[in-house]
Amino acid sequence: MALRVGIDVGGTFTDLFLHDSESGRFWIGKTPSTPQDQSIGVLEGIRQIAETAATPAGRIEQILHGTTVATNAVLEGKGSRVGLVITEGWSQLLHLAESWTPGPLFGFFSYEKPDPLVDYEDIREVPERMDAQGQVLKQLDEGAARQAVRELRDAGVEAITICLLNSYANGDHERRIKAVALEELAGTRIPVSISVEITPEFREYERATTTVMNSYVGPILQRYLGNLEAQLIAGEVHAPVHVVRSDGGLMSVSAAREHPVQTVLSGPSGGVNGAAFVAHRAGYDHILTFDMGGTSTDVAVSTGGEPTVTRETRVGAFPVRAPSVDVETIGAGGGSIANVSAVTGALRVGPQSAGAAPGPAAYARGGTLPTVTDANVVLGHLPPSLLGGKMTLDVEAARRAVQTVADELGVDVTRAAEGIVAIVNENMLGALRVVTVQKGLDPKDFALVSFGGAGGLHANALAVALGCYPVIVPREPGVLSALGFIVADIRNEFGTTFISTTERTTMAEVQQVFSELGAQARGWLAGEGVAESDQAVSFMADMRYYRQGFELPVDFAGATSLDDLADRFRAIHDRLYGFGLPGAVELVNLRARAVGRVTKPELAASEAGGSDSSAARTGEHLGVPLYERDLLKPGMVLRGKAIVTQFDATTLILPGHVARVDGHLNLLIEPEAK
Repeated sequence: MALRVGIDVGGTFTDLFLHDSESGRFWIGKTPSTPQDQSIGVLEGIRQIAETAATPAGRIEQILHGTTVATNAVLEGKGSRVGLVITEGWSQLLHLAESWTPGPLFGFFSYEKPDPLVDYEDIREVPERMDAQGQVLKQLDEGAARQAVRELRDAGVEAITICLLNSYANGDHERRIKAVALEELAGTRIPVSISVEITPEFREYERATTTVMNSYVGPILQRYLGNLEAQLIAGEVHAPVHVVRSDGGLMSVSAAREHPVQTVLSGPSGGVNGAAFVAHRAGYDHILTFDMGGTSTDVAVSTGGEPTVTRETRVGAFPVRAPSVDVETIGAGGGSIANVSAVTGALRVGPQSAGAAPGPAAYARGGTLPTVTDANVVLGHLPPSLLGGKMTLDVEAARRAVQTVADELGVDVTRAAEGIVAIVNENMLGALRVVTVQKGLDPKDFALVSFGGAGGLHANALAVALGCYPVIVPREPGVLSALGFIVADIRNEFGTTFISTTERTTMAEVQQVFSELGAQARGWLAGEGVAESDQAVSFMADMRYYRQGFELPVDFAGATSLDDLADRFRAIHDRLYGFGLPGAVELVNLRARAVGRVTKPELAASEAGGSDSSAARTGEHLGVPLYERDLLKPGMVLRGKAIVTQFDATTLILPGHVARVDGHLNLLIEPEAK
């Protein structure tokens, strides 16, 4: 039995997906998360799912773990105290930041710039200077560097970052300061991060914030991983742990300790991976992913069976230059609170959430404020009980909560509930437009994959608005992120800044850089234990029109010349922005992507039977038929309006639509006429 377990730690529950690669069998599990120490909940989840599979936990051979430890540290401002060593004259770099505000003119007046992740008193300048071509303008003052490290150590910092001006062009000074720092920090547990190892690319502010964030979350993630390994050993689980990266790939614990910034979007990437895997086996490679939970909704695009990866994202207010699945997140979930503005009298929903405690009023845990879940209860979109009958919903409490909104609007409770659902749908629709229409993509060219505890209640309505069909509801929508970890490959990227127009360089020069990056990539894969036969390395270039400020990634595969590469860039630019520019095209960064292929689960399809679904019907609620997901068989057809219940989610099929059960037990929802 070759057992691999994917573990997704969420704010409320820890989800697990255990797969036996020999028999093809799998088991799912959920256990309450333990925010005070996530490793406790992880070990409990492993113990429970091993019992479900009737096998000792010690027989698990690999643990694939997505964690929110780094994300939460940044969002909650609870990271480590970081000291920064920087080029003389640049100590205010993090405070000057960017000339960016969220929104138009009003944002300029109202935006409160967050404090940097490094306090000003923990920044030390060191005499040295490189120019943009990597030539030394001022030699490094090693004595000053040693003194700076000593001062930061004695001040009590928990991590040190070294980020020098133009070090992307020549990292010798950074490496020398790191060597000095390791001498001075001998006997301590203070880690040292240097930008040339974390993100050796130009744009000093983004490079600095990324490297600082690596230090900011590093000690916290290291403590967590240490606790996790100790818990696993105590529980007699000796399987190696792989941590999920922000781009949906995997890396070893040692790699995660060195580059913790690569995990800041670990959780959302798993859902996109899982959705792409399920959709591919259903015959759909162009999908929109829709993950709606209790507090937030994540949406993304996947084309050709692969999630879209961006090279820069934001965690809170801070830019991070690290490969990440391109996810748009908004504060819209089942627990989002509805209220009426005292100024405009308009109905609003979110981003404030009732969370897990006290939760929606219908959960009978002390919540009294009206939420999206309460609105769905009032409308009859949720059955009287959830979690396989373990949770009974308080319908009257939900009605009382929504009635407060109805009274302020002067409408009946049903109309108020419809308004709450319509507004949250419009909010989520906006997020889906951001990842499609605003990037030159037509939603009608995509299927919509719905998952998360609340996704199935709203996906059909979003598909109606966008015209994206079918809606694919996976067999186990509540644990899709954990499945996404099981199917993830080992992955990393290596890049360098290479600024030149295509006219001023040669294909041979570009290929030489790619050769060096490829060697780094293959060396890293070998260090991660990937067999040479499972290794794959691909190349891409970040490109822009000459003197533009931002670049686009262009795949290098099959390029016959730099002119060919420039033409590819122009085509992408035209698709995204609707226009091109005359003049030269410029290379900015060159990258090598390393992939170590893993064995994917073979989820065998079953042959379709008859379309009659009456055997799965368990009753009705407010005149709407109820179906049990576990009783559905391939080939069955359900006509809307209908509700499908299961342990971890509920799916609403709207009137005028039908849901067909495919061979993998996915629900495929489409207009009845189609």
